[in-house]
Amino acid sequence: MNTMSSQGSPIPTEVWDHQEMRDALARREISSVYRLLRRHGVSQRQIAALTGQSQSEVSEILKGRQVMAYDVLTRIAIGLGVPRGYMGLAYDETTAVRVAAAADSPHPEEEESVKRRKFLAHAAAVTVGAAVFGADSGSWVSHPTQTPAPGRIGMTDVRQVEAATRALRALDYQYGGGSCRDAVVAQLSWGQQMLGASSTDIVRQRLFVALADLHNLAGWTSFDTGLMDSARNHFGQALDLAKQGENEALMANILYRMGRVYLHQNAPDDALKVFQLGQLAAQNSGSELAVGILCANEAWAYAKMGSDEQALKLLGRARDEFSRADVVEAPAWARFFNEIDLSSMIGTVHTELAQSVDVKYARTAIPYLSKAINSFGDDMARSRSFNLTSMSINHLIQGDVDHGAKVGGQAVDLSEGLKSVRTKQRMEPLRQEAEKRRNNPEARELAERVARFTGADSAA
Repeated sequence: MNTMSSQGSPIPTEVWDHQEMRDALARREISSVYRLLRRHGVSQRQIAALTGQSQSEVSEILKGRQVMAYDVLTRIAIGLGVPRGYMGLAYDETTAVRVAAAADSPHPEEEESVKRRKFLAHAAAVTVGAAVFGADSGSWVSHPTQTPAPGRIGMTDVRQVEAATRALRALDYQYGGGSCRDAVVAQLSWGQQMLGASSTDIVRQRLFVALADLHNLAGWTSFDTGLMDSARNHFGQALDLAKQGENEALMANILYRMGRVYLHQNAPDDALKVFQLGQLAAQNSGSELAVGILCANEAWAYAKMGSDEQALKLLGRARDEFSRADVVEAPAWARFFNEIDLSSMIGTVHTELAQSVDVKYARTAIPYLSKAINSFGDDMARSRSFNLTSMSINHLIQGDVDHGAKVGGQAVDLSEGLKSVRTKQRMEPLRQEAEKRRNNPEARELAERVARFTGADSAA
């Protein structure tokens, strides 16, 4: 039997398209994959050499040991020459058919404002149990093709989804959504299949929550890479799953994140509505910390609307809720929000007010931003970049142009290492402030550098 492919691999490419092999790959049953390869004349030694495993490891897998780690599965796929989409390890054409909400722009003819209203309608229906705005999710929720599911799942399978979500979220924080979005969507390809499996009621409820959080992360990484329709699709499905899992705290988190999308799009009215829906879920969850986070973001929306009185009032409430919060008892998603994040939010809101209401707010923003910048570690590089950008804007507004330009340069330095479209877009106000001061050579150089980095046009 000739087992050599044209590229010199011991495994002919057509092996991967046999139905039995495709089924094993889709279920990530590596023991079955290895046994099928043995039938095609691929030796245990060849499998070990191709995958970088020892022969004893290959032997254990052939005997039934499960392979669950994403990095190991990826290494096996690459080594054997498996089309990665067959295992849900890449966001390729095959995987896209199987992933919920894979289409980034299912109805491009609709205006963004229409899509926002439809999401608000759906969010209201899920959150309060009634279609307050007239529910119609048709154009932003895709209907994925059903995929083969494992026969039965247990708590171990759900914990695998949770662990993958934690690891991928850490990558998002540190390097930006572009560093991990494909992996998140690939995990969804596998995780969605579990919905068709049998399980106990306890496992199923936890699965709803785990998949809701994975969709939540898919929405956030899509947002960070500029895929707004995809973000909305994932957040919508996350909200549905969180509701099925009866997790009000996670619903609050999903709505908080979707509100942030609308803030980024300079639609503070819509953002505020989403935050207020999230506030209902946060209060129902009984978490002061979740309530405080929503208050801080509502303050940001009011600041963008030029309402300093409401913004400052909500910041005060956010501080009060934070001071009362029991972080240990807080929902897992909210525990990221500590004193550093509160300082960051206060500085951000005051920066917004300095631009939209009165330059006096810049004076208050700077010390809060400074505290956050000095406290964020390497694992929060994107947040540090946002705060450096805001800090630079405040110094420019105050007339400290040279120092503002220096801090702005630091923001660009840090952002160049991130895979985040959002980070670039958040620098547009900085470019505009620097442009206003082009007579200063440092400001002019900063404006031109930000323009080059973001792809914006700088004044001649």
